[in-house]
Amino acid sequence: MEAKQVIVIRKFPKSRNMRTGKYCAQAAHASLAPLLRLAQHEDAGLVIPLTNPYVNAWLTGRFKKITVYVDNDEDLIRLYKEALTENLPAAIIQDAGLTEFDGVPTFTAVGIGPGDPEIIDKITGKLPLF
Repeated sequence: MEAKQVIVIRKFPKSRNMRTGKYCAQAAHASLAPLLRLAQHEDAGLVIPLTNPYVNAWLTGRFKKITVYVDNDEDLIRLYKEALTENLPAAIIQDAGLTEFDGVPTFTAVGIGPGDPEIIDKITGKLPLF
């Protein structure tokens, strides 16, 4: 079984650009957050259930990731909601604005999956690669 995750980055214009390292950090948050939302607290640790066959295949396989982009908050929010409607693990990332964005909390990324590549492609398949 093949599984994948798509990271959707909000691309900012040069007038409001994020530094490369910040883009990388936001993508890392978007990759990890959907999995952490599945995790359960047990004793002093977190356990990610492997009952979802796509999560299991992804965590025990290749960690396939694709990174794409959108240009605005509206598209990020729409993609996040579509992923949830399809019962995919998903998370939207909002930067606190402490090091970028002049202190204004700002949506930066969405992580979708790991999940069924066909379902994820219905949501993100037409987006340009980052």
